[in-house]
Amino acid sequence: GLLSVIQKLKGSPEQELRIVLLGLDNAGKTTLLKRLASEEVSTITPTQGFNIKSVHSHGLKLNVWDIGGQRSIRPYWKKYLGSTDLLIYVIDSADQKRFEETGQELAELTEEESLMGVPLLVFANKQDLVTAAPADEIAEGLNLHTYRDREWQIQACSALSGEGVQDGMNWISSQIMNRKK
Repeated sequence: GLLSVIQKLKGSPEQELRIVLLGLDNAGKTTLLKRLASEEVSTITPTQGFNIKSVHSHGLKLNVWDIGGQRSIRPYWKKYLGSTDLLIYVIDSADQKRFEETGQELAELTEEESLMGVPLLVFANKQDLVTAAPADEIAEGLNLHTYRDREWQIQACSALSGEGVQDGMNWISSQIMNRKK
């Protein structure tokens, strides 16, 4: 089953990372995951449960867990956080009515013991929409500057067009290279 597949994956020589991809429903997590996996992003349905994809980037194998963001699923997020090497949090930059809610969820996540010190990449998604708030404004609203226990980065992007996504991936690989030193 799944366990044997994961054990086989563990045997590969390239460095593997476990990345958890979280955010509220409709933030663009699955679109981002499909973009990273070079898959078609024209038809995406809401994630019921989770998606897992292995993505190869910069000589790294990224095992990305995309977990649904519906309110009913969020209490289960904690169950997926063990052994996480990096947290990617996706925000719908155009949905300003939900900034407070997404900020609360992120703040709770970063207090989780299993995520202590885990680097955080926030994708300020949907920058292609005219109503999108700029990434620096979102960073300020999320109080990211108060996160002293971890490296963090906010990256403006559009998962739909792919703009800014590679910049976020470059930051991830720089985090891994710094950790090796």
